[in-house]
Amino acid sequence: MISINYLRKQYKDIVVLDVEHLEIPKKECFGLVGNNGAGKTTLFRIMLDLVRATEGQVLLDGINVAKNEDWKSRVGAFLDEHMLLSYLTPDEYFETLRKIYVLSEEDLKLHLEKFEELFNGEIIGKKKYIRDLSKGNLKKVGIAAAMMGNPEVVMLDEPFENLDPSSQVRLKKLILQEKEISQVTFLISSHDLNHVTEICDRIVLLEKGKIIRDLREKSEMVEELNAYFGT
Repeated sequence: MISINYLRKQYKDIVVLDVEHLEIPKKECFGLVGNNGAGKTTLFRIMLDLVRATEGQVLLDGINVAKNEDWKSRVGAFLDEHMLLSYLTPDEYFETLRKIYVLSEEDLKLHLEKFEELFNGEIIGKKKYIRDLSKGNLKKVGIAAAMMGNPEVVMLDEPFENLDPSSQVRLKKLILQEKEISQVTFLISSHDLNHVTEICDRIVLLEKGKIIRDLREKSEMVEELNAYFGT
């Protein structure tokens, strides 16, 4: 269970995030949507203790993420390409993570097999540095890395961005499989309303740092989001 209480982030006189209370139960596929500047990435960064909140706290099963690091082995995340080791090839990067997570070579092999369809023969064994990959392939490497080590929670910021339509469909399928088989809790921030409404059990809409909708019914999600964004 993730619990957010009286969370506030302020830069000088500007409040960029103001979330009074939010609970995300285990095994939920949670979607976060909003226009640019709504506070989506700021919320994710605070939840990962990459940015400190001005006030409030984020708890993971009762652990305050800003005051304890025990939770980090249970959470995987990919927010942007700066989280990758760009001077390595994907093979070298995955091998490095294998050692960090104390996985066997067989564990790594089985993990990467899940992504074979998504990688589409463009990632593994190509001897190309991560920094030289296309934006879409960078995204694929980051997502695969975020899901290594059997995390209980996976946080993805704009996972469908820069992916071609076939890769977007494959990623949706992969997320749904992992949620069903491995019972992973997914937190997904995205501008792509079609994809998030298809895969998420619940969608929270942010506006100027505040939660203005908490949608849990599929029909309600589509109607309300289309009305809000004017699509």
